[in-house]
Amino acid sequence: MVDLYIYYKVRDEHAQQLGPRVRAMQAALAAQAGVSGTVKRRPGALDGRQTWMEIYLATPDGFGNALAAALEHAGLDQFTDGPRHTEVFTDISTCA
Repeated sequence: MVDLYIYYKVRDEHAQQLGPRVRAMQAALAAQAGVSGTVKRRPGALDGRQTWMEIYLATPDGFGNALAAALEHAGLDQFTDGPRHTEVFTDISTCA
């Protein structure tokens, strides 16, 4: 399993519209794929743009496909400014 950290830019004027849509998408993903997500934002804004981050921990195989379908269904692209960037992390093994 891997943890996903997905960040992207949001124009200030779209933040109030995007927030509920991201949370609804995450609720649907939790029901469908069993992965609860969180959404955070960097404090402040630069040039009228905020940085947001979605976090999905311990995602199973195939979650990326479920996330892509959920994104398309939710239509979040109309409220983001630029691409989504995904960082993937795994746990550090304690075995040698």
